[in-house]
Amino acid sequence: MQSAERFENLPEYAFPRLRALLDPHAPGADPVAMSIGEPTHPFPGFIAETLAREAAGYAKYPPNEGTPALREAIAGWVERRYGAQLDPGREILPLNGTREGLFMACLALCPETKNGARPVVLLPNPFYQCYAAAALAAGAEPVYVNATEATGHLPDFAALPAETLSRTAVAYLCSPANPQGAVASPDYWRSLLALAETHDFRIFADECYSEIYRETPPTGALEVARAAGTDPERVLAFHSLSKRSNLPGLRSGFCAGGPGTIRAVHRLRSYGGAPSPLPVQAAAAAAWADEAHVVANRELYAEKYAIADETLGNLPGYAAPEAGFFLWLKVGDGEKAATALWRGAGVRALPGAYLSRETPQGDPGKAYLRLALVADAATTRRGLVAVADLLREGLA
Repeated sequence: MQSAERFENLPEYAFPRLRALLDPHAPGADPVAMSIGEPTHPFPGFIAETLAREAAGYAKYPPNEGTPALREAIAGWVERRYGAQLDPGREILPLNGTREGLFMACLALCPETKNGARPVVLLPNPFYQCYAAAALAAGAEPVYVNATEATGHLPDFAALPAETLSRTAVAYLCSPANPQGAVASPDYWRSLLALAETHDFRIFADECYSEIYRETPPTGALEVARAAGTDPERVLAFHSLSKRSNLPGLRSGFCAGGPGTIRAVHRLRSYGGAPSPLPVQAAAAAAWADEAHVVANRELYAEKYAIADETLGNLPGYAAPEAGFFLWLKVGDGEKAATALWRGAGVRALPGAYLSRETPQGDPGKAYLRLALVADAATTRRGLVAVADLLREGLA
């Protein structure tokens, strides 16, 4: 397969599509940005202080595998958060944000064939768009598994045909889910781990929203896998400071898994990746070591969960998310609703179909809007009140 042919069926990225949909129209009021999941809460003050103090490190090439201090800070956080003990030198790899790792891990770990055929990469549908590009770049067949209201907004991988599972090399799972906010329970993780053991595939656990939740901390893949004695090479978990610490511009995250898995990703990253600058690694280590700012951040989101429940709770199509900072609002036609919101109220929301794919079972995103609760409480309320008003007027 030629490289150009691999990507011919990859749709345009979500946000250029949104600009093409909305920009020809004037907003009906002062714009309210609810389309992009970019945190706007204050990041911890010690980050700027650390970057300034360590600024001399910009004059040096940083280690590709991350500094020992950063790896140890990450290992400490994983143990405190999930009770899983990791070897900082062999089971953790710092990343320039998790998108890099989610993409590169598929290239590093997906085989050219599986049981004599083209390998399959399973993706929840809807999904974070880099999963599909990673599967295609690796030469695999992406299989979109609908995550709908009927399945608890998590994919039912076990329902796939045996022939598909026999070719599966990797399964991506995002929990808490983007965009639905659903959380994989311990039983869900145990079932998925058992399925992966039976059919010999890896799980890529995208847990970037793990620290934004209502009450109960979401269970993690490593937590369940280590407790069950699962092969450490079976699971690769991804975490980020973008959402946890309001540091999307720091571009800092990590992946954690078995030594062989980390070694394979590290080897590829040595050629095709770029390590974070030393001051950034120092700032990241400080962020992983501090929990107070994370608790304060969660309280700000709790206020906005309450606003969403208050303004939308009595309307059809609203489901309170378990975690994350998105609302997945059922409106009948996502593009029509997004256009009406923009033209009528200046609210910029993302049609769900821009995050999903059409399958034989239908397009699970077409009837939905994704709304990001990332602005301050007052702006969030203004946007959600406008959404509620238009819903009452028959937007759906």
